Amino acid sequence: MASKPEFVQYIADQIQEAGQITYRKMFGEYGLYCDGKIFAVICNDQFYIKITEAGQKICPDLQKAPPYEGAKNYFLVENVEDRELLTELARATCAELPPPKPKKRKEK
Repeated sequence: MASKPEFVQYIADQIQEAGQITYRKMFGEYGLYCDGKIFAVICNDQFYIKITEAGQKICPDLQKAPPYEGAKNYFLVENVEDRELLTELARATCAELPPPKPKKRKEK
């Protein structure tokens, strides 16, 4: 079951204070970016955020689960109503992630 665009937009709205939030459709689901860094995915209308030490400190009780078969574990965030907590978690997670790698130019 693919995620609904309305749910993806809702999550983006909830964490908009964390930085420049964008999302892209990927394989029928969505990848979320903050200031150009991919930090979360939405699969089957569930919000998964990358596991980091900072995120573990903020939300030590979050369940860990793969967003899709064959994926590594992410934090599964089930309470998406708490805007302040989601923003804090997104901001801390992104701060700990490395910058995106520069894209290779295609040779002609």
